Amino acid sequence: MEASIFSPTLIKGLTDKIYDRRKAAALEIERLVRENEDSNERITQIVDALVQEFVYSNNPYARYGGLIGLAATSIALGPVGSSGVSRYLDIIVPPILSCFSNQDQKVRYYACESMYNIAKVAKGEVLRYFNSIFDALCKLSADSEISVKNGAELLDRLIKDIVSELSTTYVSPYSEPYNSIEAGGNKLDTPSSLPRNTAFSLPRFIPLLSQRIYVRNSAARQFLVSWMCVLDSIPDLELVSFLPEFLDGLIRCLNDVSEDVRVAASGLLQDFLNEIKEAAAARTVQIKQQQQALLKRKEGSIKTADEDTTTTTTAVTEDNAEEQDTTATEEQEEAIQADDTKEDEQDEKSLVDSENDGHGKGTYVPGQGVIVQYGKIVEILVPHLSSSEEDIQKTALLWINAFIEIAQNVIIQYTPEIIKAVLPSLAHPVTPIRNIALETNQNLQRLVLETPIQASSSSSTPPEPAASKSDPSGGNTKKKSLMVSSATTAAAQQQDPFDYQATVANLRLQFLNQNEETRVASLDWLLMLHKKAPNKILASDDGTFPALLKTLSDPSEDVVRRDLQLLAQISSYSDHDYFRSFIMSLLSLFSTDRRLLETRGSLIIRQLCMSLDPERIYCAIADILEQDEDLEFASIMIQNLNIILITSSELTDLRKRLRNLEHRDNQRLFNALYRSWCHNAVSAFSLCLLSQVYEHAANMLQIFAELEITVNMLIQVDKLVQLLESPVFTYLRLQLLEPEKYPYLFKCLYGILMLLPQSSAFSTLRNRLSSVSSLGFLHVLPKATPATSSTATSTSTDRKGSKSSSTKVEEINTIKYSDLLTHFKSVQSRHEKQRRQCKLTYN
Repeated sequence: MEASIFSPTLIKGLTDKIYDRRKAAALEIERLVRENEDSNERITQIVDALVQEFVYSNNPYARYGGLIGLAATSIALGPVGSSGVSRYLDIIVPPILSCFSNQDQKVRYYACESMYNIAKVAKGEVLRYFNSIFDALCKLSADSEISVKNGAELLDRLIKDIVSELSTTYVSPYSEPYNSIEAGGNKLDTPSSLPRNTAFSLPRFIPLLSQRIYVRNSAARQFLVSWMCVLDSIPDLELVSFLPEFLDGLIRCLNDVSEDVRVAASGLLQDFLNEIKEAAAARTVQIKQQQQALLKRKEGSIKTADEDTTTTTTAVTEDNAEEQDTTATEEQEEAIQADDTKEDEQDEKSLVDSENDGHGKGTYVPGQGVIVQYGKIVEILVPHLSSSEEDIQKTALLWINAFIEIAQNVIIQYTPEIIKAVLPSLAHPVTPIRNIALETNQNLQRLVLETPIQASSSSSTPPEPAASKSDPSGGNTKKKSLMVSSATTAAAQQQDPFDYQATVANLRLQFLNQNEETRVASLDWLLMLHKKAPNKILASDDGTFPALLKTLSDPSEDVVRRDLQLLAQISSYSDHDYFRSFIMSLLSLFSTDRRLLETRGSLIIRQLCMSLDPERIYCAIADILEQDEDLEFASIMIQNLNIILITSSELTDLRKRLRNLEHRDNQRLFNALYRSWCHNAVSAFSLCLLSQVYEHAANMLQIFAELEITVNMLIQVDKLVQLLESPVFTYLRLQLLEPEKYPYLFKCLYGILMLLPQSSAFSTLRNRLSSVSSLGFLHVLPKATPATSSTATSTSTDRKGSKSSSTKVEEINTIKYSDLLTHFKSVQSRHEKQRRQCKLTYN
C-alpha cells in the first residue's frame, strides 16, 4: 500500500475516538487545503485520500473523520474562484451520499452534518445532486434514531432554502445535472416557461417523486408533502403542470394515521385546485381577447378588400366587365384567405408565446401559461370517487365538481364512469359528502343536457348549388362545393364525446343499488337522456327494457313512478308494435307476479294513463286480454281496470266519452272495452251502467241467473253498490227521478238488489230505491222483453230522452247489442267450464 499523503499525526487525529481530536484534525486538513488551493492535482489527491482511506474504511472512527475531513475541505475551497468547491463536488458528494444508508447511526448523522457544510458552501451547485440528496433525506426522515432525524431536518431546511432561492436561476458551469437515482421514464409535458438549463431540473425530479409518493410511513409522507409545498410556492417551476404524476399518491395521504399529514395534504390539494381554477380563468380571458382581436383584423381586411374591389370594378371596361369581376373576386378571396391564414398563424404563435413565456412581457397573470392535463387528472380522480375513506371521497367529489365548470370537454368523456361512482354517494351517511355528491350530480346533468348532440357520420352531404349565370363554367361553385365537402367530411369525422350506451349501461346497474336515492337518480338520468336523444338511448336489445319492467316491483313508490314515467316516455316515442310489446310485457309481469298486481297494479295503470293517452292504454290492454288464454288472470285484471276506470281522476275524460255514445269514436271505444270486460260479469255490467246502456244491462242480469253466483262475484256486486253511492254515479242517481226516460235503470238496480244477500250493501241499495219508489214511480217499470230483442228504440229512450234525432239513433244502432250479449254468454260459459275443470282437478 502506497504511503498516505497525510502525516501519521493527522491520520491518528482523524481516526481518534474523541470527537474534539477528530475536529482538530479536520482543521489541520482545512489548513492543508488552503495551502494547496492553487494546485488542482494536490486538492484531488487530498479528497481521494479522505475518501479511500477514511470514508470507505471499515473502521467506524475513520469514517467519522473522513466525513468531517470532506466537509473541512469544502469549507477551505470556498464557493467561488477557479479552485472553488464546485469543480470537486463530483468526487466529494458521491461518497457522502453512500454513507446516508450506512448501518451505523453515527455515520448517517456525520454524513448529514458533512453534507450540510458542503451545501452551505456550494449553494446552487449542490442542486446538480438534488435527486440523490432528496432520496436520501426521504429515507432518513423515517429513521429510528432521533439524532439522525434531527440532522436530516437541518440539512432538509438548508436544501429547501437553496431550492427556493436558486432553483430557477442557477446554471452550473461545470457539468450536466447529476441524477444517479433517476431511471428514465416517459417524457413529461413541460411548459416552455420552465427553465431548461438550470442545475435543478423539475422534469428529472418528478419521476423520483412519483415513486416515493406511495410510501406508507407518516414521517416520510410529511417530508414529501412539505417539499411539494415548497416547489409549488415557486412560481416559475409550475409544479401543477406535473400534477398527474403524483396526484394519486398525494390523495392517498389523506387516509394517513397522522392528522398533521392529512391536514397538510388537504391544504396542498386545495392550493393545486385553486391554481387550476386560476389557469382556467386566465385561459378563458386570453381566448376571448384573442378572438376579439382576430375579429377586428378580419373586419379590417374585408373592408380593405371591398375598397380594392370597388376600385378595380371602376377601372375595367364594359366589354370585359364580367371577366374582370370574376378575376378580381378570385384574387380578392385568395388575398383575404392568405391574410387570414397569416393572421391566424401569428395569433396562434402569439397565444402560445404569451402562455408559455414565463419571463414574458406585460403584467403577470396568475395561472397564465400553466399546462393542466385535465384528462389525466380526471382519470386519477374517478376511482377515488368510490373510496371507503371519507376524506378521499370528499376531495375527489370536490375536484370533479370543480372540473365540471372548468373542463367540460374532458368531463363529458368520463361521464359514464363518474355517474357510476357519484350516484351511490347520494345516500352517503355523511352529510357533507352527500351534499357534494348531490351538487355534482345536478351539475353533471346540466352539462350533459347542454352538450349538443353530434351529427352522425351518415348524414347526407348538402347538394351542390347550380352554376350561376355570371359563372357559366361553374368555377366558383366548384370551389365552394369543395369547401362544403371538406367541412362536411371534417364534421362527420368528429365523434360524439358523450358515450350514451356506456352511460345507460352504468345507470342500469344502479337499479340494483340498495339506496332509494340512487335508484331514483338513475331513473331521472334515463328520463333526461331519453328526452334529449331518444334515438340513441334504450336500444331494443340492450337489456334496459326488461330491467325497467323488473323495477316496477321496487319497494319504493318514487322509483316506480319514475320508472313508469320513463316507460311511458319510451312508448310515446315508439311505434305501435313497440307499444303493444310493452303492454304485453307488463301484463305478463302482472300474470306472473300477482302480488305486484295487488299492491302496485292500480298505481302503475294510473301513472301510465297520466303520461300517455288513456284510451290507447285501455284499448291495447283490452285487445290483449280478450285473446288471453289465462281466463282467471283476465278476470282479475279486468276487475282492477274497471275499478280504476270508475274511480281514477286520470280517466275522467274517458268516462265522459263512454257516457256519450252518440259519436262513432265513442261507440268503437265501448265495443273494444266491452268485449274484453266480458271476462268479468260484474265489471261488464258496471261498464254498461257507466255508459248508460241500461236496457242491455238489464238483459245481462237475466244471464246472471244462469251463472254460478260465487262468493267472489257477490263481493264484486257489493263493491259496485258502494261505487253507485260515489260521486262518479251522481248522474245515475239523479236519473232515478225520471223513470219515464230511464225505465230500465230501475230494473237494473232492482236486479242487483235481488242478487245480493241480506247485507249492508243490500240495505244501502234498498234504502236508495225505497226513497224513489215512495214517490209512486214503480208503475213505469217496463215489461219483460226477450234478451235478444232489438234495443234501438229503448236505448234511445234510456239515453237523453226524446232529444235523440234520427241521425243519433242510426249512430247508436251501430252498436250491435245482440252480438255483444252473445259474446258475453260465450265468454262466461268458458269461465264456467274452466271453474268446473278446476274443481274436478282439486277433487
